[in-house]
Amino acid sequence: MDFSDFGFLKIAAVAPPVVIADPLANARLIGQAYQAATVDSAIVLMPELSVTGYSCEDLFFNDDLRRATEVALAELAAACDDRVLVVGAPWWLDDGRILDCAFICRAGGVIGAVPKIAQPNYDEFYEQRWFSSGQGVAIEVDEELGRFPLRPDLVFKLGHTAFGVEICEDLWSANPPSGQLALAGAEVLLNLSASPEAVAKADYRRNLVQAQSGRTLSAYVYASAGPSESTKDVVFGGHLIAAENGRLLAEAERFRLDGASMSVEVDCQRLRHGRQQNTTFAKAPRTGVVMVDAGGAPALPELARTYARQPFVPPDEREFAARAQDILAIQATGLARRVRAAQADRLVIGLSGGLDSTLAYLVCIDALALLERRAETLCALTMPGPGTTAHTLASARGLAEATGVELREIAIDHAVEAHLADIAHDGEADVTFENAQARERTQILFDTANRVSGIVVGTGDLSELALGWCTFNADQTANYNVNAGVPKTLVAYLVRWYARHRAEPALSAVLRRVLETPITPELTPTRDGAINQHTEAIIGPYELHDFFLFHFLRTGAGARKIYALACRAFSGAYADSEVKHWLTVFLTRFFAQQFKRTTLPPGPKVGTVSLSPRGDWRMPDEATAAAMLADLASC
Repeated sequence: MDFSDFGFLKIAAVAPPVVIADPLANARLIGQAYQAATVDSAIVLMPELSVTGYSCEDLFFNDDLRRATEVALAELAAACDDRVLVVGAPWWLDDGRILDCAFICRAGGVIGAVPKIAQPNYDEFYEQRWFSSGQGVAIEVDEELGRFPLRPDLVFKLGHTAFGVEICEDLWSANPPSGQLALAGAEVLLNLSASPEAVAKADYRRNLVQAQSGRTLSAYVYASAGPSESTKDVVFGGHLIAAENGRLLAEAERFRLDGASMSVEVDCQRLRHGRQQNTTFAKAPRTGVVMVDAGGAPALPELARTYARQPFVPPDEREFAARAQDILAIQATGLARRVRAAQADRLVIGLSGGLDSTLAYLVCIDALALLERRAETLCALTMPGPGTTAHTLASARGLAEATGVELREIAIDHAVEAHLADIAHDGEADVTFENAQARERTQILFDTANRVSGIVVGTGDLSELALGWCTFNADQTANYNVNAGVPKTLVAYLVRWYARHRAEPALSAVLRRVLETPITPELTPTRDGAINQHTEAIIGPYELHDFFLFHFLRTGAGARKIYALACRAFSGAYADSEVKHWLTVFLTRFFAQQFKRTTLPPGPKVGTVSLSPRGDWRMPDEATAAAMLADLASC
């Protein structure tokens, strides 16, 4: 498999040791670092002025240094194979200016050079003594080193992606050139730097790289000079950082005297998807750039990058605690605002004793607290039917008792039986039998809401909406669905977090009981009083479906890419054939059930993925998954 087909590009960043003012020695060190980089790296990035050393000071005026630099660059370029080398060196113009440049080399030659625009001349920096700004420079170099463009507005086309280059202080400036490079199509931004260390500066530098990658919807890779530079007044740490759309991908250990290196795999296809969706990015004014053909991207037969099995759930406990509080606050605030708008006296909710209705119930309690109303304002109904077990009924009763809410029990058996008889149904446990129960419960909820001047709170989650695992004009509808933006895997974590951190002992015990209950709609008759309908046995594991949903909607991945990533993420848990089977189910249901999402009731968006037909996801009901399924079948 070639992961470059899915938009992945491997980039190595290196901070090799330098010999100050000895370009030929540095060429050997850089060459060794370049050769040591993995063969599937598409780009190998070195720090600012790494051919001479950043800290040469007035030696930059020396003619011997100039001649040695030209020879060293020629040696480096000639030794380049199919991997792009981006290396820093000064360049002396005939008009007396010296430019601080990045040289881009590949396949035995230099294909372009980018000059630094911003020269800092404050605090420890004194660059304007030696270097001129590259702003406005646009020349064609034609010397022994070769023929190539030298200008700051170069974008290098590498296969199906593109990269741009800026140098150190350019990133610190008010208007970094990387912004226009990104708007011109560079999904990857490279920064050759020489940033000295100071207390807390690494944090600031890291935040700056992350922020610029997020602002430009790019992968930003940063390589700074290491501690073999002069330590006369400052120390350089060799800070290597990589971020993708605001998220830190990798960071190397600083202060390594013998050099540091790291490699990352960036997902350019995902970045393009994000840019296409972001109208602010798409409509931003562009300035002209010069495109340089850097050739095809090398193959990437293996992928080291890992993907979480549960992309909606933060792996870090502290991060999840903050996320849980935010989600619950969004849900409760949205519901409270809805109550005020509707001038409703009560909230009406159906309690099944399952996960989704339990989370919605907790949100109702929080919303009433925001409105400074008593918990008794909540009107909770449980409506046992042919498939209801004693276990889930006890859970529903326990929730109400632990929170001081009156629970109304309305059995639906006779109503469903009468309805089925009216339509000449024989009582067989088919889809009509199941849906009649769901619609009967919804009718009771809405009619009760009319009687108590209330609104019906929906309980269905994001995963069920994606799969269409809801009955049209039944649990598919509500006055306001607080769980509409919460995927199933996250629902379980939220209930568990609530049980541990917010619930009193009695409520916590009930919540743990709910968490131990198999996921089921309980719409078929029980078997000896036990649950007879297990959702995940019918439609597949929710952890797989949530993985598919995230990568389909959030990253824009196609069927083959989702399959490849899922096989890696769930290796050892599911066979590849199982992954393909359930992905087929996901795609088939997602497309076929869009009509249920087209008429969704309002509900709060809580994360980056939403299926609201008024907001994040608009799709014709008649769309077909045939092409994606055919592509998947070819895997």
